[in-house]
Amino acid sequence: MIRAARIAVLAVATAGALAGLAGGAVVYFGWYDVSATSPHTMAVHHLIDTAMARSVKARAADVQAPDLNGEARIQNGARLYRTHCVQCHGAPGIAPQPYALGLNPAPAALVATARTRPAAEIFWITQQGIKMTGMPAWQYRLTDDQIWDVVAFLRVLPLLSPADYRDRDDGLPPAEPTPVAPGSLRIGDAAAGKKALQQYLCVTCHAIPGVTGAWNHVGPSLAGMADRPYIAGVMVNTPENLQRWLREPGAVKAGTAMPDVGVSEQDARDIAQFLNTLSDDHR
Repeated sequence: MIRAARIAVLAVATAGALAGLAGGAVVYFGWYDVSATSPHTMAVHHLIDTAMARSVKARAADVQAPDLNGEARIQNGARLYRTHCVQCHGAPGIAPQPYALGLNPAPAALVATARTRPAAEIFWITQQGIKMTGMPAWQYRLTDDQIWDVVAFLRVLPLLSPADYRDRDDGLPPAEPTPVAPGSLRIGDAAAGKKALQQYLCVTCHAIPGVTGAWNHVGPSLAGMADRPYIAGVMVNTPENLQRWLREPGAVKAGTAMPDVGVSEQDARDIAQFLNTLSDDHR
């Protein structure tokens, strides 16, 4: 009996090792086609879709939806949808923009999403985004209330014909993100700042300790940022000055390659708090 158990364990371990070697070979030799012109196999697509659906369901379980039936909320959601969403997802009778047509996986048809997903899940997806899909986390660009406005509009989207959508859309002014009221700002949070560094694409230019990013960088490493006496060589390194640099790099240093990516005041506080943890003394 003991020998049979050992043989079974050995067989499972051997199978696992062989599977690992096979997977490693697929990666090392580049056998899996990662081009956007080649879709995933149906098995891979189903696996990813199932994992996404289960993940969203688990994380949206505690989200409580407000009243979504008010016409003012729906109208504002329509403006926000036109400004931020229709470019990739389209609308009744409206095609997505050309750059969205080549995305793989393709952006969801939100008429179907609105029919099948609870409001809480749509809110969570919009707020948090989805990895490796091109869907960004809109919490860095819209308030929670605005995201609920979008959800409210999506609930009526399946009921609109192309003519209905055009009639609703005609004459609507573009929606602008609502600025955060100064009284709602909090002190910087390093954990939130670490997330924000990803969302504002800081990792595409800078190597940042503790933050996952590309191996090759065009900007300076941010290691030891807390120990540097100056920011960009022109301004004393203080939390307040670092926040200003993050929000107005061109005003701080004319001609800088550091772009203005629209960092909000709260996100600047959070990012500065995280960068101030990057001390050489902590290595």
